[in-house]
Amino acid sequence: MGRIIAIANQKGGVGKTTTAINLSACLAEAGKKILTIDLDPQGNTTSGLGVNKNEKKHTTYELLIGQSTVEECLLQEVLPLLDVLPSNVNLSGAEIELIGISKKEFVLKREIDKIRDNYDFIIIDCPPSLNMLTVNAMTTADTVLVPIQCEYYALEGLSQLIHTINLVKQRLNPSLELEGVVFTMYDARTNLSLQVVENVKNSLKNTVYKTIIPRNVRLAEAPSHGMPITLYDTRSAGAESYRLLAEEVIQKNEMEE
Repeated sequence: MGRIIAIANQKGGVGKTTTAINLSACLAEAGKKILTIDLDPQGNTTSGLGVNKNEKKHTTYELLIGQSTVEECLLQEVLPLLDVLPSNVNLSGAEIELIGISKKEFVLKREIDKIRDNYDFIIIDCPPSLNMLTVNAMTTADTVLVPIQCEYYALEGLSQLIHTINLVKQRLNPSLELEGVVFTMYDARTNLSLQVVENVKNSLKNTVYKTIIPRNVRLAEAPSHGMPITLYDTRSAGAESYRLLAEEVIQKNEMEE
């Protein structure tokens, strides 16, 4: 049964989509069967994996409002061992369309449960807000992985997000856990980056990944070429970091099975 990880942070620009793309690609590179679900109306995970998001008639939007089946939406083998449920700007209308639907928090879960056993890992890229799309991701997921940029306000958003995770756990998905925090855009030249890492580690204790993603030009360039970093520059510091993160995720999953 596939482990489902939602990648969430209501702050934009923290490396959430970059992490969704590159963690998915590195898990697939490690021989795991992966499904990446783009639940962000911006569709950046979709285009970052080389899919033309504007040409797709069957996306997560049509899936959520019941116009398409999960099989119709699935793009198979976008990369070796990596399937995608794509998204585009239409998804921004889903919030309103879901208003009248009963059990609207579980629409995604009902669909994903049908295909869950086909994958080792399912990675969900959430929108940068705590809305109904994010709630759907959290009711579907086993765990939430939180990318945090190494900056002064990092901890502020984290407490709000953990509060949301706890609410979803209490009311909708009792098995939901915090997968962990991964630091992104780390700049070893600044004292601030070091301080943020220490502060979060002291606050959260065990749920911080050892791997820290550096601020890396090649990582920033890769999405505009529609490639994960493993294809765009396989030997870059960014690629090596995401491979290490994928190893940690696999090890953690094996320990818990």
